[in-house]
Amino acid sequence: MTIFEKIINKEIPADIVYENEWVLGFRDIAPQAPVHVLFIPKKPVENFLEASLEEGLMDRLFSAIYEFVEQAGLNREQIRLVTNCGALAGQSVFHFHVHLLSGRNFSWPPG
Repeated sequence: MTIFEKIINKEIPADIVYENEWVLGFRDIAPQAPVHVLFIPKKPVENFLEASLEEGLMDRLFSAIYEFVEQAGLNREQIRLVTNCGALAGQSVFHFHVHLLSGRNFSWPPG
């Protein structure tokens, strides 16, 4: 069981800022921007590639992110979404998640 599954099950605390039947959004414990929220599907899938195969999962996840952006009043021209697929790409928790970063200017390449 990953740390994200424990957060979903409310076994460990998290600063939850969004939740619906399929998706959970919570603040990152090591934020890289003024707004840094992780969005995860409640169904455990390992990464982006697995998630892409699950009927409706990506639609639900990105709809949740859109809803959060609107509710939080974030600047639409200052949002970065990041997901890592595999350890070599920097994935450290093997439960698909999308980082939403906002509240500062970003540069390219990211790293």
